[in-house]
Amino acid sequence: MNRRKFISKTVLGGASVLTLSGLNSSYIWGQTNADRRLPAILGGTKSHLGLWPDWPVWKSPDYDEGVLKVLRSGVWSRSKVTEEFESKWAELIGTKRCLSVVNGTNALVAALAQFNIGPGDEVIVPPYTFVATVQAVLMNGALPVFADVDPTTFQIDPVKIEEKITPRTKAILPVHILGIPADMTQIMAIATKHHLIVIEDACQAHLAEVSGKRVGSIGNAGCFSFQTSKNMPIGEGGAIVSNDSEFMDRCYSYHNLGFPYGSQPGNVSGGAIRVGYKIRFTEYQAAIGLVQMKNLEKETDIRWTNAQYLSKRIKDIPGVSSARLYPETTKAVYHLYPLLYNKNAFKGMSRALFLEALRAEGIPCSPGYTPLQTQSFIQAAFESKLYRKLYTTDDLNYHNFLMHNKCPVSDRICNEEAIWLTQNLLLGTVSDMDHIANAVEKIYRNADKIVLKFKKG
Repeated sequence: MNRRKFISKTVLGGASVLTLSGLNSSYIWGQTNADRRLPAILGGTKSHLGLWPDWPVWKSPDYDEGVLKVLRSGVWSRSKVTEEFESKWAELIGTKRCLSVVNGTNALVAALAQFNIGPGDEVIVPPYTFVATVQAVLMNGALPVFADVDPTTFQIDPVKIEEKITPRTKAILPVHILGIPADMTQIMAIATKHHLIVIEDACQAHLAEVSGKRVGSIGNAGCFSFQTSKNMPIGEGGAIVSNDSEFMDRCYSYHNLGFPYGSQPGNVSGGAIRVGYKIRFTEYQAAIGLVQMKNLEKETDIRWTNAQYLSKRIKDIPGVSSARLYPETTKAVYHLYPLLYNKNAFKGMSRALFLEALRAEGIPCSPGYTPLQTQSFIQAAFESKLYRKLYTTDDLNYHNFLMHNKCPVSDRICNEEAIWLTQNLLLGTVSDMDHIANAVEKIYRNADKIVLKFKKG
């Protein structure tokens, strides 16, 4: 590095730290013990002054070769690089087959469709999930049925699943939300007992494990997302994995406009055999994915180690708790690291104020999801021409739907308790984890002062 670049980097780096920290220089160069104990929201020093790891990560020129090779080849639609990606992803997850598609949402749509789930069928889903889980059910003309979550794990509650099974139930769609495995031991037992299909939504759970088996390989099929925020980022992308070859042949056909399995993109001479979509992966997506896959296991281990350490650091702080893992969980991958917040231990401090105080400490955080089962897109689907032709008036009574799909635990988590830290924070150092824990503890010890200040304000 030459002198000019060194000076530029040093000055800009210092400026960015000052700007992002929101502190004047006296706090950085002359901190006192009192400053460190006082929360930043009350004028003290931030717990974390530095920057957090970037996401997504792309290191040029080291990572460029495979992508540039594809771009220069002129072969951009699905071909050999995509097949290599699928082979390696299936091997990594532990399934016989993998099909890559344009995104995780369409992976779910395709999987449901090719298990012949559609009009008249019910699919049991959790309320604490991303909207795509339920949209995929509705896109197939089926009815979502919500089973509430466990209050300590954020995951769908197997007891509630069994309570919601009816003669119309066709499938369970468990979501390993936040990168934490659902209780697959109990879910698979319920599915076997009632002869139900299980499609795992593993879109946030790349390489998470139950009893040493990776999620996505436990049910009849698993679906993944490679959207930019995910632990395995491609920008956009998704995958279906399964050991059921006939099912995977149907998925391939469906994703390629209904042409038979094995048909190459652009070959139209054979004719289509089913109604399908065009949701094919591209060669440059696959090239990006092959690079990212090389880093995934190492990054996953770092997150797992740091999350375990952070959970130990905060376990004795009243009013905050990390998500409980099921006994069979051998690895959680923490696409998001969640906390459960109890304002009573923080002198009645609202979650919104706690989040503000935590952000002031230099810890990015959010409250997470809003309740899903009451969002208006479900009513819009019920009022659509398609649904009105498929179902009776009683089936589409939205008031009755809301009454039968109440999820008070999920509602409480959404509205009052959830605190999210994004996965890139867990790629930091052990000292960074200490900064997070110290920030929470500092807010706890000064909760009365914070509440008093903002009541007066």
